[in-house]
Amino acid sequence: MNEQSPLLQPRNSDEEESGLKVVSPLGDEDWLGDGEEETKSSWYLLLLTLSGLGLQIAWSVEMSNGSPYLLSLGLSKSLLALVWIAGPLSGTLVQPYVGLKSDNCRSKLGKRRPFIIGGAIATIISLMVLAWTKELVGGFLSVFGADRESRGVKTCIILWAVLFVYVLDFAINVIQAAIRAYVVDCAPTHQQEAANAWIMRTSGVGNILGYLSGYVNLPKRFPWLGNSQFKVLCAIASFALATTVAISCSTVHEHDASREGKPDAHNGLVAFFKSLFRSIRKLPPQIRRVCEVQFFAWIGWFPFLFYITTYIGEIYVEPFFEANPDMTDDEIDKTWERATRIGTFALLIFAITTFVSSVILPFIIHPTFKPPAPPPVTPLTPTTPASMSANGYFSLKAAKPPRRSPYARVMSLLANLQIRSLTLRRAWMLSHIMFTACMWLTFFVRSTLGATILVSLIGIPWALTNWAPFALISSEISKRDAIRRGLLRPATREAALIAAGEDEAGAEGADQAGVVLGIHNVAIAAPQVIATLVSSVIFRALQKPRGSAGDESVAWVLRFGGCCAVVAAWLATRVGEENGEGVEAVEGRLD
Repeated sequence: MNEQSPLLQPRNSDEEESGLKVVSPLGDEDWLGDGEEETKSSWYLLLLTLSGLGLQIAWSVEMSNGSPYLLSLGLSKSLLALVWIAGPLSGTLVQPYVGLKSDNCRSKLGKRRPFIIGGAIATIISLMVLAWTKELVGGFLSVFGADRESRGVKTCIILWAVLFVYVLDFAINVIQAAIRAYVVDCAPTHQQEAANAWIMRTSGVGNILGYLSGYVNLPKRFPWLGNSQFKVLCAIASFALATTVAISCSTVHEHDASREGKPDAHNGLVAFFKSLFRSIRKLPPQIRRVCEVQFFAWIGWFPFLFYITTYIGEIYVEPFFEANPDMTDDEIDKTWERATRIGTFALLIFAITTFVSSVILPFIIHPTFKPPAPPPVTPLTPTTPASMSANGYFSLKAAKPPRRSPYARVMSLLANLQIRSLTLRRAWMLSHIMFTACMWLTFFVRSTLGATILVSLIGIPWALTNWAPFALISSEISKRDAIRRGLLRPATREAALIAAGEDEAGAEGADQAGVVLGIHNVAIAAPQVIATLVSSVIFRALQKPRGSAGDESVAWVLRFGGCCAVVAAWLATRVGEENGEGVEAVEGRLD
């Protein structure tokens, strides 16, 4: 390399013997990069996001089988709603806390992997204890002479199960927060969208596997794992989570966090909340706008996720209740069992559509950041001649360009499918409009087939909801970190402030991956409270007695969600259209 290169600092007398010192082109601190961010292979991105598959299987087991399991233990439906408030509660409190702690972690394993491993262990223990609650609690109390069938023992079993539902939700949020931050830390800036697309795909596969497992008679096939469907499902989910986390954490390594300096001190719960509120006020504008969109979008998504099975079930039972308004409770239960299976089948189709969309959409939507250009290849290479020429120089011949692999050729062809005007932000905005249209189509849907088709179409905006906001936020976090580390050269005043360490968000730690993703999750979890309150009001006003025809209360709840999605679509137009401007890749490599 030329000694006048801007990547080299002049030597002083103390450095003559040690050689040239590599420094940041943006400041006096040591440069942490190698000149540009290395493009990672698809295999690397798959291994990086593989934990999402196991996590989604565990999550789907809880969501699809948790309520029936708790009801089978004797929990009343009125108390069931209080149990599932654990989800938004843990999402609002746990993820920001885990994000802050992982940002300040200085373990040799890295900042995120200790939390991924710890969260996975806690999730596995919670699943197994929850599945075997009746045997564990009943067996323990029977040692002291208690009757397993007594009311007191059954109450203890219910309380123990509810406790571990909360523990399970908290554990899942720990590993979920760490996995998202892990992806941000390990994927380069120009591949954040691709990395988040991969985590969307692995989660989609986990979702499909979770729903398919529910259709198989698992105790018959795997009697050694348990005598009930829920026990076997929990065992399979635990094995899948342990395997995927072990593969991901052992193959993808973070940089040594112990070299990042002394972490910020946040001792105590009060200090944590003060830091959280301070970070919310100092959020970078792009991330703040994404969170605003998410707040209104998820007021609409929660009713869909919680009540869509009931909506399809109501369409199915409607003609039966019209034909026989005097059904017995047993007949109503059997009719609703069939309706629930049809609703669950629609969710399976929904999961498949989501996965297919997650595979296709990244090839259609134009990427935000372009990968760095490869280093120039010298057109001539020296060869070893049989004898020296008269002028004393080696002969030269043209270098052959490297052959591209079949995978590289396929990816090059797929790049032609991209629609340049369809950016990720625009696609996200259109997904809110599509979701609104689907919710308002409930005015016209009157058959289970039509409802199933409608639910399958919603898999497209759901795929974008699981991809776009995370990709936009991850790209912003990674870009700011790359500027700060000297991997990208600033081209705007804001970027220059980031490089100099004088931006407000950086000074407050409000642009670190763990904190930002935790705050973003608050914007997702908090709307559930609003959605639950509004849904309760609508149900109270429109719900009819069980077994009565003409109940459209769930449909009106879904339409309310569609109205909130309109607000989200408008707010999405205010999200910055990232185009890679404001930064330039630092040219040159250390050869």
